[in-house]
Amino acid sequence: MTAPTVSVTIVSYNSRAWIGPCLDSVLGQEGVSLEVIVVDNASTDGTQEVLEKYQDRACVIYHGQNTGFAAGQNLAIRSSSGDWVLTLNPDVLLTPEFARTLVEACQRDPRVGAGCGKLLRIRPDFTFYQERRIDSVGIYFSPSLRHFDRGWNDPDDGRYDREEYVCGASGAAALYRRAMIEDVSVNEEFFDEQFFSYREDADVAWRAQLLGWRCLYTPDAVAWHVRRLTAANRRGVSQTVNMHSVKNRFLMRIKNVTGAVYRRHWWQITGRDVVVIGACLFWERSSLRAFGLVWSGVRRALAWRKEIMRRRRVSDPYLEHWFDSPSLPGGLPGS
Repeated sequence: MTAPTVSVTIVSYNSRAWIGPCLDSVLGQEGVSLEVIVVDNASTDGTQEVLEKYQDRACVIYHGQNTGFAAGQNLAIRSSSGDWVLTLNPDVLLTPEFARTLVEACQRDPRVGAGCGKLLRIRPDFTFYQERRIDSVGIYFSPSLRHFDRGWNDPDDGRYDREEYVCGASGAAALYRRAMIEDVSVNEEFFDEQFFSYREDADVAWRAQLLGWRCLYTPDAVAWHVRRLTAANRRGVSQTVNMHSVKNRFLMRIKNVTGAVYRRHWWQITGRDVVVIGACLFWERSSLRAFGLVWSGVRRALAWRKEIMRRRRVSDPYLEHWFDSPSLPGGLPGS
């Protein structure tokens, strides 16, 4: 039996502390035919010197400027050829069987376009916590249109040891079927490059659900991830990332929200909007620029929306479920 071909795509930016161990874990994958592509977004911290040591085993593309995660991943994906694409953050460590386990699980259902494994927390210096805790076992949306990592910081005590369908995969380590990438891309963009950074994976998950693709969580595929941005530590990341987070919340909604979802949850959505706008006005004024960027990007977002809704393949009740529950155990209802 021919081993599945997996293209691993990584975007690095000042990732010197992690990129070497990350690539070692990638190159140690077992049971798959591997292709590794790294796009470096003009790192200045020595990342490029580390990458030079891997150029005989990986395709490394050096950008002259930081074009963002979305554009970097799109370039890497376009440069790849595998039937499956594993998008990976440089601060992730994979177990040797991660890619094979995930691909084998996803291959069982042709409607599965994305897959995710059990991501566990690891310290920024790549040392392990004494207690195993969850980083992500998929992503989900709340009724207010926020997205979260399912299981974040819960103990790994068996509650997430069941294979199940989830709304989407964390972009830190997400497996995508090539056929789904081609199907859900708009204007040859899989990740929306207008996003630059943050929420790209949630946007893809929402779009893929609209077009009828499933995402499978497989607990036997295990990896570790350094979590640097959470809802509770906005002050610990750059003002630029926080600004993009605000901008992308609204752009993602313009492109993907359906009337039924909005009518069902309009008061939660509106309440969260008031909180976000108020926070920008009174506490995080550096994020006010997001609203100007939303305004300038509305026409493009509406064009994406027109294309997405033209090809929408699922019912309102099916979509509404993903804003009420983080998973669908077992079989899915009719769509």
